[in-house]
Amino acid sequence: MNIMDFNVKKLAADAGTFLSRAVQFTEEKLGQAEKTELDAHLENLLSKAECTKIWTEKIMKQTEVLLQPNPNARIEEFVYEKLDRKAPSRINNPELLGQYMIDAGTEFGPGTAYGNALIKCGETQKRIGTADRELIQTSALNFLTPLRNFIEGDYKTIAKERKLLQNKRLDLDAAKTRLKKAKAAETKASSEQELRITQSEFDRQAEITRLLLEGISSTHAHHLRCLNDFVEAQMTYYAQCYQYMLDLQKQLGSFPSSYCNNNQTSVAPVPSASSNVIGSSTLTSTSGLVIASPTNLNDLKECSGSRKARVLYDYDAANSSELSLLADEVITVFSVVGMDSDWLMGERGNQKGRVPITYLELLN
Repeated sequence: MNIMDFNVKKLAADAGTFLSRAVQFTEEKLGQAEKTELDAHLENLLSKAECTKIWTEKIMKQTEVLLQPNPNARIEEFVYEKLDRKAPSRINNPELLGQYMIDAGTEFGPGTAYGNALIKCGETQKRIGTADRELIQTSALNFLTPLRNFIEGDYKTIAKERKLLQNKRLDLDAAKTRLKKAKAAETKASSEQELRITQSEFDRQAEITRLLLEGISSTHAHHLRCLNDFVEAQMTYYAQCYQYMLDLQKQLGSFPSSYCNNNQTSVAPVPSASSNVIGSSTLTSTSGLVIASPTNLNDLKECSGSRKARVLYDYDAANSSELSLLADEVITVFSVVGMDSDWLMGERGNQKGRVPITYLELLN
């Protein structure tokens, strides 16, 4: 028998098997044939694997959206990954914003308060952009890659073996059906032999599938470790960003707390929502800045005696005549004749010095 005859016979056998499975499947759907049910443990394992696959895909895709919100950038990275090439480095949004701020500050003049503040903000935004880039790289390596390996590797193997198990079950049930329909002794003996073979193949495939499915518990344990790595990466990122912004706030706090324009209107920092905030009667400029009402400041300056005040924001003293402040601490404040209207005298224990009025909230 030549190779061509062998191939023809093999194709004919495969076609016969496919047809037999199709008939069995159709009759099962129509309720005209019995179906061998898998044992409860194997069904539970199959359900667990399917559930793991569905939620892993959802978590993976949403994590990709979180780390890279730009869909076009995600598509580009996917293409480069499939081509096994490194995607070109691109500037991210915080870095771009930071560069714009630095360029604007440079044009306005580093010697001006606004220009200097823009440059400092821009440098901080660029540091945040670097931290963002590190978060993406770490998360992709330690979290997304293991999830993707499961979907594209382990689960594909499970799905393949599950399909084979389904085919073996159809073969088994088709053999059972033929045995029931067999009338002649010779046909019955042949059908019984076929049933023993298909039963053995089904049992062997069920065991292979079960062993693979029991590995899902190990997959969960591995994904848990990856999740911890992802949380740690996020914690590092947010801690870095918080520290960068804290440092920036201190740097901005070292600038004069208010600037005067032609009509000597004072610009306050972000006010508290409390009604007791000093200068809480405010006006809002067209640029969105909150302007403290001079009337309230004058009322405070004219009141006699000392008052307790809560500090709203950290403040670093610019010189020895000022008092450094920490947010949420309570100090004693009082006015001094001849002092600038934007300042009060603050006292904390034995320490005393000028404090910016817009950083305080009077207490009843």
